[in-house]
Amino acid sequence: MQNRMMKFTLDEQSVERVLQESPVGRISTIGADGYPYTVSVHYVYDGRAVYFHGLPKGEKLDNIKANPKVCFEVSGMKSILAPADEGNICTADTEYESVVIRGKAEILEDMLEKKNILEKIVDKYLPGATNPMPEKRIQGTAVVKVSIE
Repeated sequence: MQNRMMKFTLDEQSVERVLQESPVGRISTIGADGYPYTVSVHYVYDGRAVYFHGLPKGEKLDNIKANPKVCFEVSGMKSILAPADEGNICTADTEYESVVIRGKAEILEDMLEKKNILEKIVDKYLPGATNPMPEKRIQGTAVVKVSIE
């Protein structure tokens, strides 16, 4: 770990807060060509795992099926730190809050589990939404669990 990262490591409470509050997460998988593939996702964190949803087909899911090892990241920029030496803009810096998770992804198949996670995602992004989720939509949506390692 870089010296700066060691100096500014988030405590466990801050990690939990960032994971709960960040609006967008990024999931990185390894493609068949050996290159990383990263996409932004809506997600929820339950204190033990990260869950996200998406289309039931595509590169992200193909990659997870071939290799479940993933990286999940959330971040936010807190502020721009003014240059320490006013005449040297190269000493300006940025204060971020970020969490990086390495883990294993699995595509959920159980309908009740998928429904529960999708409802949590809806509650996070559309609080107060009351329309029930049609079973066909649940069946036609991929829900992925990232177990934290």
